[in-house]
Order: sequence, then C-alpha cells, then structure tokens
Amino acid sequence: MRNVLLAAVATAAMMLPVVGQAAEKLVVYTSQPNQDAQTTVDAFMAANPDIEVEWVRDGTTKLMAKLRAEIAAGDPRPDVLLIADTVTLEGMKQEGLLQAYKSPEAKAYEGALYDAEGYYYSTKLITTGIVYNTAAKAPSSWKDLSDASAKNQIVMPSPLYSGAALIHLSTLTENKDLGWDYYQALADNEARAQGGNGGVFKAVASGEKPYGVVVDFLAIRGKAKGSPVDFVFPKEGVTYVTEPVAIMKDAKNVDAAHKFVDFVLSDAGQKLVLDMGYIPARNDMALPEGFPARKDIKLMDFNPAIALEQAEANKKKFADIFGAE
Repeated sequence: MRNVLLAAVATAAMMLPVVGQAAEKLVVYTSQPNQDAQTTVDAFMAANPDIEVEWVRDGTTKLMAKLRAEIAAGDPRPDVLLIADTVTLEGMKQEGLLQAYKSPEAKAYEGALYDAEGYYYSTKLITTGIVYNTAAKAPSSWKDLSDASAKNQIVMPSPLYSGAALIHLSTLTENKDLGWDYYQALADNEARAQGGNGGVFKAVASGEKPYGVVVDFLAIRGKAKGSPVDFVFPKEGVTYVTEPVAIMKDAKNVDAAHKFVDFVLSDAGQKLVLDMGYIPARNDMALPEGFPARKDIKLMDFNPAIALEQAEANKKKFADIFGAE
C-alpha cells in the first residue's frame, strides 16, 4: 500500500509545472508595423500562454538581408516569417528554405490566397487601386489613366522602389487586356512614376496631381480623416499584396509555429486584421468601415512564381520606359 501511495505522489509531482521552467519559445520575423506586430503577438500569447514569442520587426528587404546573413552563417533564427508579399516567400520555397504545413484553417480561404502545398498563407489583402482628388472627375477603370484627358495628371509608385508596385506591374503586364502596352500608354501620358505609396497619396491629397495609383488603406483612411480624396476599385479588378505567413525549414519550434499559423488564419486572428483596418484574407469576414462589400472587390489574376521569375526583367523594362527614378 505504501509503495502504491508513493507511486501516486510521484506521478502527481511529475504533472506539476516546474517553478521557473521556461515557456516554449517562438521567434517571429515580421514586416508588420510595430503596433500591429505587438497586437498580433499579444493576442497569440493570450491564446497560447505556454508559448513565449520573440519578434523582430523591420521592412521586408532589411529582414531578408538579416535572414540571408544568418543562413550564410548556418544559424537562421526565425521559426516563422510574417512579411509583405508572396513573391518573396515563393522564392524561399523554391530555394528549399521553407517547410510545408497544411493548416486546417485553409478551408476558409480562396485557393489563390495560399500555396497549394502549404508553404505560405495570405493573412490580409492590401489592394492597389486609384485614388483621386474629389475636385477631379471620378475614374472607373485602369484604362481611364491612359486617356488623353489625364495627360500629366497621374502619379504612381515606382516598382524600382516599392514591392507592392512591382507586384502591381507584374499583374497588369500579365493581363491580356492591359499588358506592357498599358504601361507605354501611361508613359506617353506623362505619368510620374517615382517613390512609394505615401508620396503618391500626398500628391493627390494636396491637389498637386488629381489621380494616383495607391494602396487602399492610405486613401480610405485619409478620406475618413478629411482629405479631399476618394478611392476607386477599378472595374478590371485590383492588384494586391497579402502579408503571408510561412514556417522556416530549420524552425526550432515547429509545434509553436503551427499554432501561430493557425492563429493568424483563424477567426480570432483575422478579427485582429479587421480591427487594424485591413481587409481580412479569410472569406467569411466583414470588411473595415469605408470599404465596399467583399463581393464588389474583384481580385486580378496573379501568379507569384511568374512575378518572381520576371522580376528583374520587369524592372529593367519599366526603367527603359519611364527612366530609372
């Protein structure tokens, strides 16, 4: 009887948490804005109190440079990447730097928004459309910007500077109704192509240029704050980046990484995206105030593998047409 009692006590003791025992660790590299990243991490840790998250935030280009240096040194630190675009992750997939994970949450997403083999998943939609100053006539189509009436009235971000603009370029040039002829028409129309999305928005909001090509939230938030602008989702459709999530091949905390992927794709994780003012990638979610209904936003066809393959050639051709600004 004494032996049975001792065995029971020993078993119970093994089930108790050890004082000072470290929680499971997860290292996340992200290009989310600082406040968004903190909100995401805090919510994940609240849902998974046994996991401690260390996160590093920077722009995608700088994060990738840091990660490449770590890989070259044989010590990549992140378990999970949550960065700007699928093209970057498609390149890492092709290099064998990611591992596949079939998240059960994928069933709530359109197939175009995640890798079929499970190497990366989109978490939000940041679309690119047309911002216009309300003193000007409202456009409805990408082709409106190539009309002679809009000559010298257009500003857009350069794909030599902006990753979203490079994806926009790839999407439109692969479209059979637009293609490179459209970009040549924009150049002939003296469209200004330089810098990033922030400069485009400022130029239109100030009235310097009546029309611009810009990411949705800048224009919609600007309008809500009183800027004399409006945003158009062109009838041909919008281009988009998706802030995808992926797991590193050499992740040291795979179970925690799976939980993180599932969380950001889950209803709870996608509500965070909505609260941050972005379009959740998940199909069954509402959209932020100021956006149209999801059914009224048409996403143009986009292939990350083609965009990756043609990135350098596209930049060179763009520079030949517009000049390397």
